[in-house]
Amino acid sequence: MHAQSKKILGIHLGLVIAEVICVSALVLELRRALGGNQLSWAYVFEWPILGLYGIYVWRKLLQEERGTTSNHVSKTPDNEEVDEARAAYNDYLRRVHDDDSDS
Repeated sequence: MHAQSKKILGIHLGLVIAEVICVSALVLELRRALGGNQLSWAYVFEWPILGLYGIYVWRKLLQEERGTTSNHVSKTPDNEEVDEARAAYNDYLRRVHDDDSDS
């Protein structure tokens, strides 16, 4: 079996385990909440949120493993652009400083 296939299988297995835990905990807490334990109502809403987060992480991990992430890499300016911008900013600061000195 290919190494990438093993990683993808591991990612799927992790999702299955996480979802089984979240669903079982949800059922347990729902039974406790319906039995009168008021604190369990908070967990009734927490476990589905954790399950959804698990799906989100699963999706991100699959995209990363397959190399299909949509990273928007911004182009860094070259040195000439930086130097021109810095020179313009320094001129601006000089003018502001000169205006303040005249007052």
